[in-house]
Amino acid sequence: MSEQRLIRYDTADAQAGGQKRPFAKAVRAGDYVHISGQVPTVDGEVVTGGIATQTEQVIANIKQVLALAGCGMEDIVKVNCWLDDARDFSSFNAVFEKHFLDNPPARSTVESRLMVDAKVEIDVLAWKPL
Repeated sequence: MSEQRLIRYDTADAQAGGQKRPFAKAVRAGDYVHISGQVPTVDGEVVTGGIATQTEQVIANIKQVLALAGCGMEDIVKVNCWLDDARDFSSFNAVFEKHFLDNPPARSTVESRLMVDAKVEIDVLAWKPL
């Protein structure tokens, strides 16, 4: 029987202004890696720009967190997306498609009011055996 491990990655970093957070950026539970919702921030500040710019930043943040657990975009099996404005769906989807065309995951996308000036938030579930 394989050993099941629970590993938590980074609870404080520049994205949180160096403050300890009450949640981890990612948690590995056995072969699954759960990535907390990522927003379009650099050094704790929301990037300026429209949905395309913000989606690119969110995906860059996701890649950084995946790397903490030894994962890449190809390991993502499920994506949950929140858009501040449903009218941004087409532009958001165009950016999303660029990054997931070769390895499309299952996905849910909803409209929801988001924090501060964020137009998009994405969390992911990756699968990579230990």
